[in-house]
Amino acid sequence: MPVFLQIVGDWGHALAATFFAALGIWLLRRRGGSTDLRCLAAAMLLTSGWALYISFGSVAKPLSGLGENIRNAGWLLAMFVLLRRAWAGRQGPRGGVVAVYAAVAGLILLQTVTDLSWRQFSLSGDVQDALIATTLVLRMMTAIGSLLLLHQLYSVCPVEERSGLAPLLGALAAMWGYDFALYLIGYVAPQRAAALFALRGLLMAVVAAFIAIGVRRDLSGRVQLSRALTMQSLSVFAIGLYVVLIAAVAILIEMIAGPYARLVEIGAVFFTAVTALVLLPSPRLQAVWRVQVAKHFFQHRYDYRTEWMRFGETIGRSGDASAPLGQRVAKAVADITQSPAAILLLRDEEGSLSVETHWNWTSLAMDAAPIPAEMTAQLEQGHIVDLGRVEEAAALPRWLAQDRQVWAMAPLIHYGRLIGAILLARPPIDRRLDWEDLDMLRAAGRQAASHISEAQGQQALADAQRFDEFNRRFAFILHDVKNLVSQLSLLTHNAERHADNPDFRADMILTLKESVGRMNAMLGRLSQHHKAAAQEARAFGLQPLLVRIAAMRSRHHAVRIEGTAPDIMADPVRTEQVILHLVQNAIDASPPDRPVVIRLGRQDDMARIDIIDQGSGMSAEYIRRELFKPFASSKAGGFGLGAFEARALAQAMGGRIMVESQAGMGSRFSLFLPLAPAGDRPAHDEQAA
Repeated sequence: MPVFLQIVGDWGHALAATFFAALGIWLLRRRGGSTDLRCLAAAMLLTSGWALYISFGSVAKPLSGLGENIRNAGWLLAMFVLLRRAWAGRQGPRGGVVAVYAAVAGLILLQTVTDLSWRQFSLSGDVQDALIATTLVLRMMTAIGSLLLLHQLYSVCPVEERSGLAPLLGALAAMWGYDFALYLIGYVAPQRAAALFALRGLLMAVVAAFIAIGVRRDLSGRVQLSRALTMQSLSVFAIGLYVVLIAAVAILIEMIAGPYARLVEIGAVFFTAVTALVLLPSPRLQAVWRVQVAKHFFQHRYDYRTEWMRFGETIGRSGDASAPLGQRVAKAVADITQSPAAILLLRDEEGSLSVETHWNWTSLAMDAAPIPAEMTAQLEQGHIVDLGRVEEAAALPRWLAQDRQVWAMAPLIHYGRLIGAILLARPPIDRRLDWEDLDMLRAAGRQAASHISEAQGQQALADAQRFDEFNRRFAFILHDVKNLVSQLSLLTHNAERHADNPDFRADMILTLKESVGRMNAMLGRLSQHHKAAAQEARAFGLQPLLVRIAAMRSRHHAVRIEGTAPDIMADPVRTEQVILHLVQNAIDASPPDRPVVIRLGRQDDMARIDIIDQGSGMSAEYIRRELFKPFASSKAGGFGLGAFEARALAQAMGGRIMVESQAGMGSRFSLFLPLAPAGDRPAHDEQAA
């Protein structure tokens, strides 16, 4: 045997011995272990001893055949104990099965005698060759008999336990199937069997892993390993089996093809390699593989924990690079059934389902007609429509009935109300919907409906907030319009008596220009593209603004400025609006012969503007409860929005408003605004001041 194969054989059998020993000890240490588990543990420990013996030498050692016989006997005993448990409480003929067990046991005993005979006694070459051939035939017969007993054990096991036994029985079938192929080649072409003997150690290590799956829960539980690990393990096993088959085919070609063996081997290897490269990446083949693994190794079609985590991850994926919510919902539901495409339909005002968006659906028509309300009634009851049925598909629009990739339609129900549906494309493995598909799609549909309903609610809330903001701005503008109307009414009243006075006419023109400018500003604020939040603050001189406001209001009521205003960091338009509100309110509250005072100063790194009137004042209770409450006013015909808007604008610029007032003593409104940084203070425009 080549050195490389010797190393592979030794280390492979050592690895298998380690796995079987660990598994057998683990089973023996379990408290309350049943008889079948103890028998399995004994078989595993016997297998470990056999593999360890082989790893120290080779199959040529005198006791290697005896160790293999003991290994087979241990597994047959464990199988018989499992069979008796499956037979408990059941009627039927059993003598034939017991006879097969006895026959296989007799074969093991006979091959033990034969194996010891040609090793221990000095015999002639022909007799020894005959004994070796007999031993190989007996081992092949033992493997065949063991495989038959495995099939019989699987057949009599209760249906609910078969999934738990499948890994164990499948591993034993692989072990004895490999033995049969090994001894067949050893009988036909002994010179080719060395490689297969060396690879048997690696195969036994894989067998130990699959047996561990089967005994994880006393043979009656389901596979607890993740499906990804199971798929990977089975894939590795399949690849190993593929390599073994290639080696066996190569040996057979050497035996049959004669002088053309080399050419036939190259052609066979080329054909198998190209076939593997073409078929393995195929989505259909991968889907078949996943379906078969789930069908024979797991109780349920779906790994619900993994599916739910993936579903939440797909829908909840955020960021600029993520797809819109509708596409994420369609993909999340489609991934459950391995559908390659999906369409999201949402219910419109007429009760029909209209296409909202899609994921990977290439044949979707741009003018796709809505699905009529007759079908939405079925969906609203939680009915999942199987579009493969003619009676179901007949109610579909023409564009959908003619699309060959349609498969199923799952409703999206939120609190008993249908909000939409997911149309799924046919998966690579076409199949009818079963109860697991229906339950999974209903649950996923409810979860997806919650996400869509939440998104729709957020959109409705955003729209309502925009309307609320528009109404709020409109209410503020109405307040300003009221002030303008009062000012223009006073101007109209005085025009009847002073129209001939040139000074009055000049003042009237200035007032009209000011009113027109304020009306245009109000229209701009009412625009839907206008943002109610304060514009970016900038440094500007407060003194010229106050002088201009005082000059405008002094035409109707005396306004006096005391002190010098510092430069501030704020929005000039908003600042003017706040001060105009406060000054106008002070004028409205003051007697005609009492001036309104604007007192300027600083306090705590803030500019302070005090607007003082000598009116009737306000009580502390009114200030605390009513003053800054919208739509609450102490003036007849007032809107109650001036103080509320002024405080909101001041706070938006980083400032605040404080009030001091006593009944009968007047009021002081103090406006605080941030000072401009020293480097940002503008040069004062003395002319404007």
